[in-house]
Amino acid sequence: MNSHQKFKSDIEIALETPLLPIQQIANNHLDLKEEELELFGKYKAKISLDVLERLKEKEPGKLILVTSTNPTPAGEGKSTVTVGLAQALNKLNKKAIIAMREPSLGPTMGLKGGATGGGYSQVIPMDEINLHFTGDIHAITTANNALASFIDNHLHHGNYLNIDPRRIVWRRALDLNDRALRNITIGLGGPTNGIPREDHFDITVASEIMAVLCLASSLDNLRERLSRIVIGYTYSKDPVTVADLGVEGALTLLLKEAIKPNLVQTIEHTPALIHGGPFANIAHGCNSLLATKMATMLGDYVVTEAGFGADLGAEKFLNIKSRIGKLNPSAVVIVATIRALKMHGGLRKDQLQQENTDALIKGITNLKKHIETIKSFGLPYVVAINKFVSDTEAEITELLNWSDQEGHPAVLCEVWEHGGNGGVELAEKVLKIIEEGENSFQFLYKDEDSIEQKIFNIASKVYGATGVQFTNKAKKQIQEFEFLGWSNLPICMAKTQYSLTDDASVLGRPESFTITIRELKGSLGAGFIVALTGDIMTMPGLPSEPAALNMDVSVDGKATGLF
Repeated sequence: MNSHQKFKSDIEIALETPLLPIQQIANNHLDLKEEELELFGKYKAKISLDVLERLKEKEPGKLILVTSTNPTPAGEGKSTVTVGLAQALNKLNKKAIIAMREPSLGPTMGLKGGATGGGYSQVIPMDEINLHFTGDIHAITTANNALASFIDNHLHHGNYLNIDPRRIVWRRALDLNDRALRNITIGLGGPTNGIPREDHFDITVASEIMAVLCLASSLDNLRERLSRIVIGYTYSKDPVTVADLGVEGALTLLLKEAIKPNLVQTIEHTPALIHGGPFANIAHGCNSLLATKMATMLGDYVVTEAGFGADLGAEKFLNIKSRIGKLNPSAVVIVATIRALKMHGGLRKDQLQQENTDALIKGITNLKKHIETIKSFGLPYVVAINKFVSDTEAEITELLNWSDQEGHPAVLCEVWEHGGNGGVELAEKVLKIIEEGENSFQFLYKDEDSIEQKIFNIASKVYGATGVQFTNKAKKQIQEFEFLGWSNLPICMAKTQYSLTDDASVLGRPESFTITIRELKGSLGAGFIVALTGDIMTMPGLPSEPAALNMDVSVDGKATGLF
């Protein structure tokens, strides 16, 4: 690759790449039948759920989970490594498929600018995937807000379920970062405009309907999960569900197309199923169970990722998604960058261009904790050092030497610049640990453990906390949930992604700290209990200079400014 190519933007690289017709990807790579593909133009398609029935007896492919250290503003490139690894596996003549989440417009327009990988390890058409794609997230937004309108309509027309308007827990949703909508008042303007009450907006990817769709195993299971969603409580504090309102059929109807996984391709024409998009800091952070299972039926190796670091996305993939979906991961790839480790070692973002092995060594403690977390699940792993142009030979050598001395398999990968070729050594290492590594996968808590015990296990084993504090509100909710018979559900922690603690400013590997649980939320449709820590927000805000300032469209209709 010559020097002028290195500095092309992701969108420039993506738009210059010739795409293959999606039917060709489906037929040549996946052996899909014509009637199992529903086209969205030339380069996108949905796959019928009938595939699951046709291939139900097939031995599932090996499942490889990609996670990372705690993210920093320096960037880790987890999606890039996910794409590059799958491309590299195909270069080794392995039938590999990617399973990833759909980007949310909120962070795309806010800070990220896109979430489809980067450089020569991207899924394409990246502009369409990063914007409206096939409309899945819009359908989830509509279903979420339809339920909200059904609730308020029920109140307006007599409230025969005796719902307490002060105890409605269902919120409205929007797939954008809009802090002004976090707390609102609705129903103003007189009797004809409904019952006045306080309401709130979440970003769509935090909606329980997103989690429900991503954990459903079929259309019927989607309907059943939707029916279980708790929307509020009566004046006598009994839970009220979607089934009580009788609208689970209407919500399922709105989602009947969105439940089907989406098929696209990478720059090197590796198939990619991109479906569902819950955040990992406020939800469970994994692509849909249907897409993952379908990928394991269609390929011999599936490379998937979970959001943010191993303390969030990977923990939830392993404790929640794998539990519900009966998945058995074969290996984990932990992505680390020298830039991010130097930030965890105390450097500011504007100091990262400078060589600093002392900061690197100090920041390695963050990587070490995430390695310990994956080992606690009993899974084999490889550390993927995602190379950036600012990395020096001394820093690379220092990190590789540390990995070797500590006995951690580690590989330098250059998939941003070289695509699959830059990940061949990583792919070979992953294949080796799948064949030779010890795999004794286990959950970190049992279904029958108490809510407090499950939370403590996560906080102590994954975060390294010495204790957990529960607010009086959280303690009262635990008692209520136990009385209602919900205590056997897994826990979905809502926590900042930037730190192992619940304080975003505390980087590295802190010790002797406590996690505070301020509130719990029963997500009965999804099948877990959300535990909110610190000041985590379910409706993010935009930064002072959002990525949207750089976005535009050319006179010939091509996107510009997406990273």
